[in-house]
Order: sequence, then structure tokens, then C-alpha cells
Amino acid sequence: MIFSKYAKVFDIGMQNTFVYRWNFLLRAVFGIVPLVGAVFIWKAVFHSSGRPISGYDYPAMIFYFLLTIFLENLITPTEDEWQIAAEIRDGKISAYLTKPLNYLGYRIMLFVSYRLLYITVVALPIVALGFFFRDYLRFPEQLVTWPAFIASTAMAAALQFFIAYSIAMIAFWVLEISTIVFILYSFEYFLSGHVFPLDVMPAWFQGFIQWSPFTYELFFPAQVFMERVHGAALAQGLLIQAAWLCLAWQCARTLWARGVKKYQAVGG
Repeated sequence: MIFSKYAKVFDIGMQNTFVYRWNFLLRAVFGIVPLVGAVFIWKAVFHSSGRPISGYDYPAMIFYFLLTIFLENLITPTEDEWQIAAEIRDGKISAYLTKPLNYLGYRIMLFVSYRLLYITVVALPIVALGFFFRDYLRFPEQLVTWPAFIASTAMAAALQFFIAYSIAMIAFWVLEISTIVFILYSFEYFLSGHVFPLDVMPAWFQGFIQWSPFTYELFFPAQVFMERVHGAALAQGLLIQAAWLCLAWQCARTLWARGVKKYQAVGG
């Protein structure tokens, strides 16, 4: 019974998001623009330096950005926090409080359906991108890397979702969350490895990077696939990522529980 209920939610999510398939495709195509910029910038950097940077040569750097584009399309929530905040702000959340449905579970199923459909729609541009840059692709040589990468990617997706969900819960207390979202995502964009690999940062900053939750949203899965973390370092990274995931999940549940109490107290 429970399975069929959430399976129906998943199906509804697929139907709703499929309406915007062309929007997905255009977003994926124009998402390549930062990669083009990175190619020219890092080509100039390596040409002027003439030596590897923090263990990256030019092909490895391009491969890193190819990975980040793939991971971002695969796991990053798109407008989930805005949708949830809008439902809270507009009072639509009341309809879910009267149904035998866990709202967090409901949003998770919508998130999963959205990401699966999105990656299906943009698969062709990603494959074309991989073919164009095929000389830079380097697949893992060790068998253990594949399950580690899959686990890390799944946890990165869940971590990003729970962070977005927790931010949306602030709408129970603050009418407009756009400023909060902008500030947090500005830090996230820089500290998750979108701009450049985090291990090119100075040594004094590496301790913060190791324990920052943003590191495990994008940078760490990419490092796992590139086999730049091994043995104890890999196990430790997965444990830290799992710890942040549990903390984000608990934060999401706590904010929802307290937010609903406040919402009901004011007649929501």
C-alpha cells in the first residue's frame, strides 16, 4: 500500500516534469558554456606555467570539469527549494497535512523522478560532449572505484536535496527566502568545486575543505571517479559524507516538525 502510494507520486512527478523536456534540453546545452570557458582559461594557464598544477595536467583538468557537468546534471536539485517554499508561503502545504502522506517522502519521490527524467532528456548532449572530448576521458582502473563512486554520488544527491529542503523550511518563519538561498548557494558554488578543483587551494585551507559539507556535494564524487583518493582517505571521505548526510536529514526533519507547529499555531 505504501509502495503503491509513493509509486503514484513518482509517476505524477514524471508526467509533470516531462512537460518541460525542452527546457531541460536547452538548459543542458547552455550549461556547456562554462566548460568552453574553462577549456580556454586552463589552456592558457597550463601554457603559461608549463607544468602540472596540484597533480593536474591539462587533460586531467578538462576531465574534471566534464565530470562536474555530468554530476551536476545527474544529482543537483533544480528549483526544489523554490517550489517547496512557494507551497508554504501560498498555504498549499495545508493540503498535504490532511493526507496520509509524508511530505518529505513525497518531495523525495518528486526529486528522484525529476532527476531521472532530466538525465534522460539531456543524455544526448552529454554523450555528444563526451565524444567531442573523448581524448580526455579516463575511466577508473580499480574495480573498487565503481561502487565507491556510485555510493558517493548517491549520498551527494541526497545531501544536496536535504540541504535544499532545509533551506525551503525557513519559509515557515521568513516570507521571502531568496536572499538566504543566494548567499548559501554563492558559498556552495565556490566550495563544492564548480569553479576549480578544491585541492588546488592552499594547504592551510585543506583542513576546512576536508570537513566542509559542500566538498561532498560535487568535488568528492569527482575525486573518487578520478581515483585521486585511495584506501584510508577514501573510507574516511565516505564516512564524513555519510555523517553530513545524516545531519542534513535530521535537520530537514526537525525544521519540518517545528515549522508545521508554527504554521498550525497561526491558523495555517
